[in-house]
Amino acid sequence: MFVSFGEIMLRLSPPGHERLLQARSFDAAFGGGEANVAVSLAQFGITSRFVTALPPNDLGQAALNALRGWGVDTSHILRNGDRLGIYFLEHGASQRPSTVTYDRKGSSIGEIDPSALDWEQILAGAKWFHFTGITPALSPNAETACRDAVEAAKRLGLTVSCDLNYRRKLWSKERAGRVMSSLMGAVDVLLANEEDCQSVFGIAGEGSDVEAGQIDRRRYEQVAQKLTDRFDFQSVAISLRESYSASRNGWSAMFYGSGSSFFSDPVDIDIVDRVGSGDAFAAGIIYGYLRGMPPQEIVDFAAAAGCLKHSMPGDFNIASLAEVQALVAGGGSGRVQR
Repeated sequence: MFVSFGEIMLRLSPPGHERLLQARSFDAAFGGGEANVAVSLAQFGITSRFVTALPPNDLGQAALNALRGWGVDTSHILRNGDRLGIYFLEHGASQRPSTVTYDRKGSSIGEIDPSALDWEQILAGAKWFHFTGITPALSPNAETACRDAVEAAKRLGLTVSCDLNYRRKLWSKERAGRVMSSLMGAVDVLLANEEDCQSVFGIAGEGSDVEAGQIDRRRYEQVAQKLTDRFDFQSVAISLRESYSASRNGWSAMFYGSGSSFFSDPVDIDIVDRVGSGDAFAAGIIYGYLRGMPPQEIVDFAAAAGCLKHSMPGDFNIASLAEVQALVAGGGSGRVQR
């Protein structure tokens, strides 16, 4: 069983590629880093439990229903607080980037009582625990609850993964570096992208321009080695994105472990919705681990999962296991399936 802990929010987006200033209606969905991973793994046939706090009102119930609808175990979600966090997503196009506006202050998880979570019970029978750098950034209470979860998972012998997911609108680089460094001692598998490694730990790939999206594979091997040397990770997985525009990206990935690097083949992606692609990649890495795949198969599967997420609106990657496997096998032509 897989368990993750974090925030799920209501996502509101103007239809099509309208700007927030133009919007007279919004498309509604739910999403959040750790919830996205749980949903994706549930589609792959992994028993997935998501832990959070939701307000005891209709919005909280709608979020709960969305998770249940995709097969996620919600039995340990707390119902407390007054509100569900919201984020507004304006989809970018061409050279105009996507933008996110948060309205999450005072959300239920930010005001969570850490003592209300019995992690020994929540994690009983689980093999894997996952969190992201978003959760400890939300509030001191959320940070404490996240730390309690990580420590319990380590004590119980679970594999622990973390996606750095640095969000500059939530905390400073300095505070992120301090808090995340203090949690890394319990982490076995680190997931990141080039920008997060630089922002949180000051580790960058020489010769790589984050804004321009230029990728030099050799430099990312150095990044993974530096991360492993500093924190003694079992493995590091890095998604590699070349940003040609908001509408088209190059996409590939690296998996590093035991001093060896494995890369997926690069692909160019026409983007429908890139939000949640890193979480789909994380779910692919975790699935590969849980199924005992060799490193090259892990990174190929994870990169394919992340690739497919770019084609789907909403935060959740609802690609099936068969669809990801087909893409890995070369079925990426986009021809109609009859």
